Amino acid sequence: MKKYNFSAGPAILPAPVLEKSAQAVSNWNDSGLSLLEISHRSKPFVEVLNKAESLATELLGVPEGYKVLFLTGGASSQFFMSAMNLLNPEDLAVYIDTGAWSTKAIKEAKLFGQIEVLASSKDTNYNYIPKTYDVPQNAKYLHYTSNNTIFGTQFKEEPSSNCPLISDMSSDIFSRPVDVSRHGMIYAGAQKNMGPAGTTLVIIREDLLGKVSRTIPTMLNYQTHIAKDSSFNTPPVFPIFVSMLTMEWVKENGGVEKMATINEQKAAVVYDEIDRNPLFKGTAAKEDRSLMNATFVLENESLGEKFMEDATAAGCVGLKGHRSVGGFRASIYNAMTMEGVETLRDVMKAFEQKHA
Repeated sequence: MKKYNFSAGPAILPAPVLEKSAQAVSNWNDSGLSLLEISHRSKPFVEVLNKAESLATELLGVPEGYKVLFLTGGASSQFFMSAMNLLNPEDLAVYIDTGAWSTKAIKEAKLFGQIEVLASSKDTNYNYIPKTYDVPQNAKYLHYTSNNTIFGTQFKEEPSSNCPLISDMSSDIFSRPVDVSRHGMIYAGAQKNMGPAGTTLVIIREDLLGKVSRTIPTMLNYQTHIAKDSSFNTPPVFPIFVSMLTMEWVKENGGVEKMATINEQKAAVVYDEIDRNPLFKGTAAKEDRSLMNATFVLENESLGEKFMEDATAAGCVGLKGHRSVGGFRASIYNAMTMEGVETLRDVMKAFEQKHA
């Protein structure tokens, strides 16, 4: 039976990427060696790393003055690395709190500077994106999480700010155009919309670095990784390679502009059914609904197990919602096909016929 992977992460990858990755594991480029065992200093892998940087730059329109890095530690490491590299103890940075990941970023940043929560949607269990706030003139940056996988909300446009933006784009990177020039930094863990877990994309404006008074450990200093082209130590070769293949796939399929159009169409299929079907109810404010993670519940919670059984029988897996929200979550990243979302829609329709 065909499977449709709606998991929030580690998440679905394009079928051609999986095929090429599998081949590379056993015999990469007819070298007789596995990609997993080649030297990260070898010319073939240096070419992979350079291509990955070039593709990220091209797809997102990264302007001059920025560096593209592939680091380790996941997006969670960037919660503290960003503040460590950009804030002195007396400096102010402001954060918009829209869920679990922004909450963790706020906690880590408080270790390195003066942090103000500019706006929060915690009052309604993060089911909307705050839109009213004033940014202090002395703020060094404004941090936001562009898409919230747990609560199913997404910024439809970048926040208004008179200071550089920093964004955790782990779950919607390469899903739509981004104005990188408004950002001082963008970071994204690979395992939701770019590749397997193990590498983190970081795009950083160089002129923001080197201005803090503290001593930064070598491995946590962005300037270390810029100077060594993401290879100060052994980089995560396989995750970078798969991420490169995914970016190639995005480019071959029309780039981020085309991805945005397709993602809007796929999300419409899911949300239209949620809104039409009397058995289901969406959990996020309609104007802030994520194109990547559709969260919903059953009006009659006692039917939950039966719905999961029907969905699994149809090949729809990974639909269980996060424990802090409950219900269900359909993650419809770039690699999710229209066939997959239509199958989920049909399961919901059939479930209505059985239980309405």
